[in-house]
Amino acid sequence: MLRRVSKDLVARAASWEQPALLGRFMSSSASDDLMTVVAEKIPAEQERVKTFKKEHGSAVIGQVTVDQAIGGMRGIPGLYWETSLLDADEGIRFRGYSIPELQSSLPGAKQGGEPLPEGLLWLLFTGDIPTVAQVTSVTEMLRARSALPATVQAVLKAMPENTHPMTQFATAVMSLQPGSKFAAAYGKGVHKSTLWQYSLEDSLDLIAKLPGIAALIYRNTYKGGKLIDADPNLDWAGNLSHMMGYDSEGALEMMRLYQTIHADHEGGNVSAHATHLVGSALSDPYLSFTAGMTGLAGPLHGLANQEVLKWLGGVATELGPTPTKEQLTEFVWATLKSGKVVPGYGHAVLRKTDPRYTAQRAFAARHMPEDGLFKLVSMLYEVVPEVLKQTGKVKNPWPNVDAHSGVLLQHYGINEAEFYTVLFGVSRALGVLSQGVWSRALGLPIERPKSLTLDALRSTAAK
Repeated sequence: MLRRVSKDLVARAASWEQPALLGRFMSSSASDDLMTVVAEKIPAEQERVKTFKKEHGSAVIGQVTVDQAIGGMRGIPGLYWETSLLDADEGIRFRGYSIPELQSSLPGAKQGGEPLPEGLLWLLFTGDIPTVAQVTSVTEMLRARSALPATVQAVLKAMPENTHPMTQFATAVMSLQPGSKFAAAYGKGVHKSTLWQYSLEDSLDLIAKLPGIAALIYRNTYKGGKLIDADPNLDWAGNLSHMMGYDSEGALEMMRLYQTIHADHEGGNVSAHATHLVGSALSDPYLSFTAGMTGLAGPLHGLANQEVLKWLGGVATELGPTPTKEQLTEFVWATLKSGKVVPGYGHAVLRKTDPRYTAQRAFAARHMPEDGLFKLVSMLYEVVPEVLKQTGKVKNPWPNVDAHSGVLLQHYGINEAEFYTVLFGVSRALGVLSQGVWSRALGLPIERPKSLTLDALRSTAAK
């Protein structure tokens, strides 16, 4: 059983059959140092963006309707975000790669295993599929930065016992802000062209510490404060599972998958946009990421997976553990007729089944085919979309990522639904902080869209 990540993984990987995709798009840099490779790529990317803006700066990329202005700015193309792109029919692509492509191309802790999030982090920062040696380098670098100052535990201990895990998470991140290298450098007046370096340092420091913060919150809140030390031989996501108290091979692999697929979902969602917005004011990564996490804590964003589990619990309570399709259909209609939505179904952008849902479903089919909750969710997959189609009011009747994530976590004993959004937040750091570094490297300006009163909208609409 190969669950550890160490330097001998490099030698073992040489004997593995490399997928064609990996062979075509292997990292173009010979260096194993992430910071070096990012620095190498910045000049060319700066020139690429500069040239594009010069040649096409006045091109019109879309129009804005009154419905969009009043309706949450849905679908307005007004934000540059390089690390991922969401297509309504295809789903998310990370630097051009779909989730199945990442699963076949990114190195794992074992042959045929789930991708290591460290590999995705390399891809998000550089645009390249990394080698095993480069992924191992990222694992070791994050491990070296992972120690938490004692003040984090002190701050958490000072909070009321009933404090929500996401409030604890945001507060713990903020408690690290006095150590910001970005804030210190800006205070010293460094040239703006070098700010990306300090943003990168802060981002890597923060990403490295997030598993420890999450595990600390989990053990304090649910396990009587009995902490578990990090395993010096485990990878970033594997250590998160280990420090929480879940060491089975399945739990480690599940956490690697979970942390990979939740990492980024382009820049318009609340957590990504909030992080970008606050970062555009040259707030340091600790401040900007905290802003994103307070958005993720909202019930319409990151807390949605809790709502799914509550609803599933209601299904099981009313219909028992093995309901028929007919019973489920009636229950879904009853939910809709009561003025509620079916949580975990539909998406602001997607018009097909979320590929993140599909990835989790495939994992469950391999690792937990007889799990009762998995069977229930699978049956709902056959029932809910058809009911939603019949209403004639739903643009996307298909499941999103939240419809399945709780199934995997509960199977391995992580039953505390209030904590799930913290795990989401740990993963989301990979995408939003990678983009934040590139925003500083490319000198993107402060974000300042125009707002209008209703009278101004009416006047504009009348023209």
